[in-house]
Amino acid sequence: MNRIWKPNVTVAALIEREGRFLLVEEETEDGLRFNQPAGHLDAGESLVAACTRETLEETAWEFRPTALVGIYQWPRPQGDITYLRFAYSGELGAHVADRILDAGIQRAVWMTTEEIDASMDRHRSPLVKQCVTDYLAGQRYPLDIVRHYS
Repeated sequence: MNRIWKPNVTVAALIEREGRFLLVEEETEDGLRFNQPAGHLDAGESLVAACTRETLEETAWEFRPTALVGIYQWPRPQGDITYLRFAYSGELGAHVADRILDAGIQRAVWMTTEEIDASMDRHRSPLVKQCVTDYLAGQRYPLDIVRHYS
C-alpha cells in the first residue's frame, strides 16, 4: 500500500518589542522547549489568519502579520515528520490579560537575542534561531507573495 506523504504546514510569528522577541515555553515530548508563537494551518484558513490565531491562542497577544520573513522546510531528526513553516513579522496589538493560553503552553516570555542564543539547547527546533536571524537581517517579503483563494 502506498502512503501519501504530506508535510505539516505551520505558521510562526516573529514579534519584536524593545529588542526582545515574544516566545512561548511549551511542553513537548522532549520536555519544556522554547518556540515562536506557532502552530498548524487549519482547513480553509489562510496562512496569515492562522498566524494571527495561533499567536493569540499561545500568548494572549493580538498580532497582525505585515510581512513574510521566510519559508522553512525542516525534517525532524526522527524522520517521522517534515514541517513546512511560514514565518511572519508584523504589528503587535493589545494583550488580552484574562485569556487562558493553549494547553501545553506554560508561558509567553520576552527574550533578548542573547537569551535566545543562550537557550538554544531548549529550542523546539533550529527554526527558532534561524527565523530570528533572518528577521534581524531584514528579510521581509510582501504578504501577497503567497496567494490565498477561498
